[in-house]
Amino acid sequence: MSPTSETAKGGRRLVIVESPAKAKTIKGYLGPGYVVEASVGHIRDLPNGAAEVPDKYTGEVRRLGVDVEHDFQPIYVVNADKKAQVRKLKELLAESDELFLATDEDREGEAIAWHLQEVLKPKVPVHRMVFHEITKDAIRDAVANPRELNQRMVDAQETRRILDRLYGYEVSPVLWKKVMPRLSAGRVQSVATRLVVERERERIAFRSASYWDLTGTFATGRAGDASDPSNLVARLNTVDGRRIAQGRDFGSNGQLKSDVLHLDEANARALAAALAETSFAVRSVESKPYRRSPYAPFRTTTLQQEASRKLGFGAKATMQVAQKLYENGFITYMRTDSTILSDTAVTAARAQVTQLYGADYLPEKPRVYAGKVKNAQEAHEAIRPSGDRFRTPAETGLTGDQFRLYELIWKRTVASQMKDAVGNSVTVRIGGTASDGRDAEFTASGKTITFHGFMKAYVEGADDPNAELDDREKRLPQVAEGDALTAEEITADGHSTKPPARYTEASLVKELEEREIGRPSTYASIIGTILDRGYVFKKGTALVPSFLSFAVVNLLEKHFGRLVDYDFTAKMEDDLDRIARGEAQSVPWLKRFYFGSEGGGAAAAAKGTAAEAGNGDGDHLGGLKELVTDLGAIDAREISSFPVGEGVVLRVGRYGPYVERGEKDTEGHQRADVPDDLAPDELTVEYAEELFAKPSGEFELGKDPVSGNEIVAKDGRYGPYVTEILPEGTPKTGKNAVKPRTASLFKSMALDTVTLDDALKLMSLPRVVGADAEGVEITAQNGRYGPYLKKGTDSRSLETEDQLFSITLDEALAIYAQPKQRGRAAAKPPLKELGTDPVSERPVVVKDGRFGPYVTDGETNATLRRDDDVETITPERGYELLAEKRAKAPAKKTAKKAPAKKTAAKKTTAAAKKTTAKKTTAAKKTTTAAAAKTATAKKTAAKKTAAAPADE
Repeated sequence: MSPTSETAKGGRRLVIVESPAKAKTIKGYLGPGYVVEASVGHIRDLPNGAAEVPDKYTGEVRRLGVDVEHDFQPIYVVNADKKAQVRKLKELLAESDELFLATDEDREGEAIAWHLQEVLKPKVPVHRMVFHEITKDAIRDAVANPRELNQRMVDAQETRRILDRLYGYEVSPVLWKKVMPRLSAGRVQSVATRLVVERERERIAFRSASYWDLTGTFATGRAGDASDPSNLVARLNTVDGRRIAQGRDFGSNGQLKSDVLHLDEANARALAAALAETSFAVRSVESKPYRRSPYAPFRTTTLQQEASRKLGFGAKATMQVAQKLYENGFITYMRTDSTILSDTAVTAARAQVTQLYGADYLPEKPRVYAGKVKNAQEAHEAIRPSGDRFRTPAETGLTGDQFRLYELIWKRTVASQMKDAVGNSVTVRIGGTASDGRDAEFTASGKTITFHGFMKAYVEGADDPNAELDDREKRLPQVAEGDALTAEEITADGHSTKPPARYTEASLVKELEEREIGRPSTYASIIGTILDRGYVFKKGTALVPSFLSFAVVNLLEKHFGRLVDYDFTAKMEDDLDRIARGEAQSVPWLKRFYFGSEGGGAAAAAKGTAAEAGNGDGDHLGGLKELVTDLGAIDAREISSFPVGEGVVLRVGRYGPYVERGEKDTEGHQRADVPDDLAPDELTVEYAEELFAKPSGEFELGKDPVSGNEIVAKDGRYGPYVTEILPEGTPKTGKNAVKPRTASLFKSMALDTVTLDDALKLMSLPRVVGADAEGVEITAQNGRYGPYLKKGTDSRSLETEDQLFSITLDEALAIYAQPKQRGRAAAKPPLKELGTDPVSERPVVVKDGRFGPYVTDGETNATLRRDDDVETITPERGYELLAEKRAKAPAKKTAKKAPAKKTAAKKTTAAAKKTTAKKTTAAKKTTTAAAAKTATAKKTAAKKTAAAPADE
């Protein structure tokens, strides 16, 4: 069936895709007989809370949304914000002769197609339409060659969804009870958090070691040129045949791991002095051929890693931009585990190699990248430019982030079909005898590239900023064994070993994939979740775990160790893939995971798979349900306490982390809050002492000479303030209640220096300045946003806090005589200009706002996050914050669809009028009771689902 206007005349065909953008693009490729509409993502899912579950379900089913007692039957509900869209789809389907389900060709896309079929209940022929690029030919071919729905993929996705629901809804409440409300646990997110926490533990335990070596600059005596330099720089390698210690020779405890010569500063300087007059000669020259093959085309994870290294994009931002490129027909599907290129793509890439770089750069045969990651689920190609002819970046008309990401994909794809880079790597050894008789040998390495091959188009980045890229040449002088060299300079250099680097988004994605944990298509959302939940925050590009995540991981490791075990999680992934391939059954596997099984535990674990082992690990043979039921052994204080040293303990409380020494209410007890953005490896005993030394608690300032009440200064949640202590018996509630006078300290004041006079002046505010000509009183007040004047409903800002006490009536009247500025204040100049937003195409700047710095393009404002800094924020980060803010905006509009229910209610009421008065009365009673029951259910659900677990 060809999608042309001729074949479409005989009927009307409804094509359903996920997104409106995709629908718009596809509509342009189909004839007038096709209606293309979006489901706007999932239309149906497990309920978000008990209030969404149909009344016929009770007990555990209502809480979990899964009937664990009856073969784990899921309870699906149409999302509240999708009901209007479902009605629209049903109306369109009623007028159609055929239905094409054109969702993405992966497990999730297959599941969406299945849910659409289940909800819409079509009575017309249904076709599954799949494609991996949105081009005219691809869409027409997809319509002409539909397939059946793949039920095995649907079952596999459903199993994952149920598994993640059980994990999240059973383990998260444990965190609420034992650590802090509103936390979440997830099958992959908890393991990802554990990885970040373990890296920080390594940094905390790390002990630095210092070592020294020598660097020599040796001259050949020739003039030299670009191809034959006159000198070379070499580093000391051995002394009397014994290798000099380098950073790799030290362990994390700062001790040497191997038998090498450890030079300290004194020995290094002494050796440098002894070599000052030494005659040196070339002892050997080793030359080896250098060859580098091109990198495979992008798949999801390698695209995320490279976009992070080269463009500074987070995983989430990368996928957002890639999604737009895919939906608008510029690239193939961006969620793929494959590095394979189709014959069409290979032909297009080879054609561009010849066109842009010449036939010399084209290999005789096409390169084949057949390798896939283990258990790759998609039958897609690698990520590449779409079409049978690749558009160069300049031809696309793209701008901003979309241009940069397309260019990256285009370069990588073209480079993958180019010849190897070849050259030579050379190692030169230089030796001499020091004045004290010691033999010293220096080495220098170089690399020359004689044919750049694919490097003409693309060179991969590196996670280590100090790593040399593949195309970096280092030419050495043309020397031969026995050549004499003169030491122009020999210097002693000191070094210190460094702790292991924290994960970045790119390196965490790489680590998860190497450990075969989770699915590449979900890594962006997983990282987004652990950032949003406060388990991890960013310092530059580094992922830093919060103290909260230490408490969460501590609990999970001690009491749910199997659930966050890396091998167990990877084996679970294998089992889920076995289910997808039809090699295992979903329900028995879920039963073993949730309830456990006889003969489980260590005996089953020995057989080798997580499915056979259930959830037991020898200590507890039951399944997940048993683990979360018996919580008596979990000591909430213990799992949230971490020793710092010298009696200082870091504790994670319900309102944040704090350090403590000694027992509460005992002599010598000290406590101080810890900044939320402090990296755990920076908390030392010395820093804790600084925190203890800072003024906190309550400072008695004296008594008010008028009221006789005690005046104190305190450090509150919103900053330092002064207040009065009311006498015992003063009513605090009711119509006779008395509130204590309270006032915030000025910015120029401090808790440990504020005086009683200062406090009394602050609490005397608001101050009456005087009255205008009409008798309206003018007062000076200190508000949440700073000092201001108030006259009736007219407020004017003051420049300084001191003006509250010094401003005169004449000065106040002069301020009111000026035209009032619209808005809260005159527009402040931007703190920083970032460039043009790729979406709105408006200039983006950083401004200082009421709630702190924010980025804006004039239409959308987005507050900077805790880890963002005005000085170092990049344009890409600014665009990402705006994109996230825009993505959240549509959710607000869905609430306006509520009136549709009223219409339905009216129809129901009209029909109900036909019944007798007696039945109506009974119905009212029933309705009242049902409403009360629903209200109670909603309150219960709100409590139980305060923190909806998020994982895959």
